[in-house]
Amino acid sequence: MILEMKVPSPGESITEVEIAEWLVADGDYVEKDQAIAEVDSDKATLELPAEASGTITLKAEEGDAVAVGQVVCLIDTSAAKPDGDAAPAKEEKKAEAPKKEAPKPAATKDTYATGTASPAAKKVLAEKGIEAKDVKGTGRDGRITKDDAKKAMPSMGTPGAGARSSERKKLSMLRRKVAERLVSAKNETAMLTTFNEVDMSPIFALRKQYKETFKTKHGVSLGFMSFFTKAVTRALQLYPDVNSMIDGDYQIKYDFCDISVAVSGPKGLMVPVMRNAENLSFRGVESEIKRLAIRARDGQITVDEMTGGTFTISNGGVFGSMLSTPIINPPQSGILGMHNIVERPIAKDGQVVIAPIMFVALSYDHRIIDGRESVGFLVAVKEALENPVELLMDNNPEKALEL
Repeated sequence: MILEMKVPSPGESITEVEIAEWLVADGDYVEKDQAIAEVDSDKATLELPAEASGTITLKAEEGDAVAVGQVVCLIDTSAAKPDGDAAPAKEEKKAEAPKKEAPKPAATKDTYATGTASPAAKKVLAEKGIEAKDVKGTGRDGRITKDDAKKAMPSMGTPGAGARSSERKKLSMLRRKVAERLVSAKNETAMLTTFNEVDMSPIFALRKQYKETFKTKHGVSLGFMSFFTKAVTRALQLYPDVNSMIDGDYQIKYDFCDISVAVSGPKGLMVPVMRNAENLSFRGVESEIKRLAIRARDGQITVDEMTGGTFTISNGGVFGSMLSTPIINPPQSGILGMHNIVERPIAKDGQVVIAPIMFVALSYDHRIIDGRESVGFLVAVKEALENPVELLMDNNPEKALEL
């Protein structure tokens, strides 16, 4: 029986996906539920599992844009699973003629897979700074495996001019959509950024006092994101215009805070959403961020988990950023940028002291958020972070941290 595998719908409003990479070759035997391809939509990268066991015939090439419901491969479910019966015969043949030269390996068949690195191999090669074209693949049809990448050694170079090669690579559908949305945000919103600085000393003191107990009891670390998320949801309730968006001639305000958190995944920037973050405890925020970050890193994040946020927090500080102007994540109207924490001299109580300082930035859509609301919002975030025990913990850190 020949089974036609069609592209499933990754989510509402998505009508087309792109074949990012085939994880199997034409003619391979695949098992049911085995991942056979990675497909890009304009919102996420998803794995395509085999619907049955059998021999596969590919009907689309890598890079092809295919409609939802289109046939991308055939699976012959009547095909028998290959076994290893031929191996003993080879050994027997060798034994009969021990004095003859060992047969040379069969020539690798050149296909689209030849010289192509697997996803794991790509990561290893990128870390070593080695190009795939400089590595000989030992996988099926010459594909570069993770083991090939691990064994590859960077070239020491030769005297004279350096390398002059270049590579032309089509952007994934996800990357193209991100680029389109960023340009749209710059061109279609009246984006403005306001800045402030935060003395992180009180949060450093709380984390030093409670982080070990917190991790032992809850199984997650007490990070900075829970403090920022709690400070943001408090500020959004004080300044609801920041928690709104434009729809034509109307402004839509929300009485809930669905916070989008920008995280870096293997396929680029992902922005999963914490639903009703205003109701989450410190433990709840840290657990949810950990869950979403793991799913993004493992490529398991779904379209639904990245849809519908009302405000975004982006932490460029983890990469060492000192200051930036984050771009609004449309159709939202505001985004808070966190940055690295550096010890700086500041004036405190009439004296110059050294304190851990973070610069924060709020980019907002000036069409519906005025200066009073934007500056007031950022000041409210600053106040909460500099006085977390009173404003975020109701003067009871143990209770707030559920210790």
